[in-house]
Amino acid sequence: MKSALITGITGQDGAYLAKFLLGKRYKVFGGYRRLSTPNFWRLYNLGINDKVELLPLDVLDSRSISEALISSAPSEVYHLAAQSFVGASFVQPLYTSDVTGFGSVRLLDEILKFNKKIKFYQASSSEMFGEDNSPTKNETSTFKPVSPYAISKLYSYWMARAYRKGYDMYATNGILFNHESPLRGLEFVTRKVSNGVAKISLGLSKSLKLGNFNSKRDWGYAPEYVEGMWKMLQQKNPDDYVLATNETHTVREFVNEACKIAGISSTKIKTDKQYLRPIDVQYLRGDYKKAKKKLGWSPKTKFKKLVKIMVEEDLNRWERWIKGEYFPWDALTSGRDSIVLKKNKNL
Repeated sequence: MKSALITGITGQDGAYLAKFLLGKRYKVFGGYRRLSTPNFWRLYNLGINDKVELLPLDVLDSRSISEALISSAPSEVYHLAAQSFVGASFVQPLYTSDVTGFGSVRLLDEILKFNKKIKFYQASSSEMFGEDNSPTKNETSTFKPVSPYAISKLYSYWMARAYRKGYDMYATNGILFNHESPLRGLEFVTRKVSNGVAKISLGLSKSLKLGNFNSKRDWGYAPEYVEGMWKMLQQKNPDDYVLATNETHTVREFVNEACKIAGISSTKIKTDKQYLRPIDVQYLRGDYKKAKKKLGWSPKTKFKKLVKIMVEEDLNRWERWIKGEYFPWDALTSGRDSIVLKKNKNL
């Protein structure tokens, strides 16, 4: 039986990847940071909380990485842990650099010491392309990152390539464009919108405030992208791959489609300058031809279907909550939604 260690297993990608690998009969170990309030709701949501073995792992601490490798003895390591919110990286640039950048090197270095034959997946990001003006981005496009998050991801990208070439390690970079789902965190605009319009539709909120409506992104469906991660590590030789849809849509398009599904007016979604980033990438669109040719991977879920999946799931969650059902769910523990809970606890 193959075994895999997933850093960041409590996040969207980590949870979906764990479920996918379990379906492939892997023994799955998940690294997580010790917190006063455990954040395992996604694992519970997917019904796999008792099927994975959780190990304390902090990418800021080489010793905890070493202990996790010894405990799991993995054949594959999927490195997904990061400070992954672009906006927060401007507020916490040093922390982002340490976790998202240097954390990858600590992990690579411990793998090199423990067993250099372990296959390593580095979660890279389309944000690394930044201000590159080419209409679509592929594996040979120029990197021009503009945020501390993107710069940190680019550092990890190059370090993975350096360990691949310098130490003959199987290190692969997956350059994934935006991939969303009902398990996305509320700090991400797609989930902020799907959750917000659901609450407005059900009378739990009056409006929703966002930042830049005009940013264009290439949005795919997360469960399909974790399969692409796995396919990368099944190849004979390590390489780097873009996963994307080759389509681009504005935040405004996402908002309009979400409002249509929720049955509300888009005028309830407003712009607020406090949510604007100091610098924002305006356009991202990916070319997945290489992944299609070499991995046999291609996206299946179209934009409107993705929005429908997300909005309908958030509507379902809030409807169930109104009826008194309790279940693991991020919206019930997020800042502003806690106010809604207090105001509507008698519903």
